[in-house]
Amino acid sequence: MNAADVMSSPAVSVNPGTTVRAASAMLGDHGFSALPVVDDEGRLVGIVSGADLLLAGMSPETANSPVARVMRGSVISAPVTATPAELTATMLSQRLRCLPIVAEGQVLVGVVSRSDLLRILTPVDAVLGARVEAALRAYSGGPRWTVSVREGEVSVSGPFSDQAERKVVEALVRTVPGVRGTQLAS
Repeated sequence: MNAADVMSSPAVSVNPGTTVRAASAMLGDHGFSALPVVDDEGRLVGIVSGADLLLAGMSPETANSPVARVMRGSVISAPVTATPAELTATMLSQRLRCLPIVAEGQVLVGVVSRSDLLRILTPVDAVLGARVEAALRAYSGGPRWTVSVREGEVSVSGPFSDQAERKVVEALVRTVPGVRGTQLAS
């Protein structure tokens, strides 16, 4: 497994002429911590983070200025062949929230975030179980049932008020993306 298997691609990026206002809107809309800055050939030339944009301020003059004025030109990136361990080590040692992934010639091909790395460390069934538990807690106001998951098959056990509640719980569990089947036990 390498960066190509972990990264989000294609990467959302801006060019040096993108306005600070537009870059700020993209960060907000996508929930990213930073945006790679690429030239017309797609080569990585910088990065602009939310912190960079906040430090620049949002005066009318700054909002319409190009990202090139506030971006950092010195960018830490990783090759598409980097292993998850190498990506993690780089991100932790450099205190990065995202890491641009480049191919030959510094061409941006993707971005790896902390959540991308966490996803490969967390078994799919564990993630699915946490999502089902969250949905059930939202419904019941607290933890009432025990959830277990094996290969997408969800088992919910615990007390049910009546048959109607069993049906509601079963329907709720089935709304969670990734659930392949449900089983309820009292």
